[in-house]
Amino acid sequence: MKVNNPKVGLVMKSLQADFFKDMQRGAEEYVDAEKCCQLISAGTDTQTEIERQIEIVDSLVAEGVDALVVVPIDSKALVAPVARAVRAGVKVVNIDIKLDDSLLAAEGVKVDFVGPDNYQASLAVGNALAVTLAPGTPVAMIEGLSVADNARQRKAGFDKAIADRGLQCVASAPADWEIDKAREVFTGIIGDHPGIKAVFSCNDAMALGVIDVLRQSGRKPGEIKVVGFDNDAVMRPLLDEGWLAGTVDAFGSQMAVQGIRHALNLLEEDTASLGDRPTPFSLIS
Repeated sequence: MKVNNPKVGLVMKSLQADFFKDMQRGAEEYVDAEKCCQLISAGTDTQTEIERQIEIVDSLVAEGVDALVVVPIDSKALVAPVARAVRAGVKVVNIDIKLDDSLLAAEGVKVDFVGPDNYQASLAVGNALAVTLAPGTPVAMIEGLSVADNARQRKAGFDKAIADRGLQCVASAPADWEIDKAREVFTGIIGDHPGIKAVFSCNDAMALGVIDVLRQSGRKPGEIKVVGFDNDAVMRPLLDEGWLAGTVDAFGSQMAVQGIRHALNLLEEDTASLGDRPTPFSLIS
């Protein structure tokens, strides 16, 4: 049965991150223009506040939302609150970072995923960097938060690009999507491996942390090549200056819009699932 003026909750990760600021802005502009629903957008302060995000989901369900569009920090930990929402009659759409399929099945719920193929996207930008390097070249990787499916998929895509080119990955460590942690992690890596020629970073925020360390150490643009993921606005001058060799635009603002549309269609058709929907990505280099 169609719900008049439905209430939709958009649950994101850190609203301090450019990617999620853009996602929130795009969603709010869409809803303001279309007058399609009441949108409640919420997020955490950091990229790692799993318990806080669970609280947000539960509170929105208690508040009586008709639908939820969720970007989970942790692909496993968010399954239980999402399942509670589904059992409470809330239509849920999972965007950007995929929830764990096996745990969803164990909960007996189906949640549609609307988002990019993170493996193929990271493989594309990884290949763009890898082909500029000679086989055997030492490189490093800065990983995302290990409990997130997109972090695992992006690492796998970069691993494939590195292996296919025959590069030597001398260090790979997580920095949990955060600039400050990436600075700390990469300071250790470059200290232990000063001869690396490239860094595969699983998001732009961490790539920015890497570039900050390179600048402070007196390196020149392009001396150590860096790729990221997200096409954050702050990174665009760094592309022009040669500090960043490439990134991926996953169109975060439009991904949220697609998630909201999908949720409204679920409400319109009164169904638990319409199937997963892939969203586009573009290589920026």
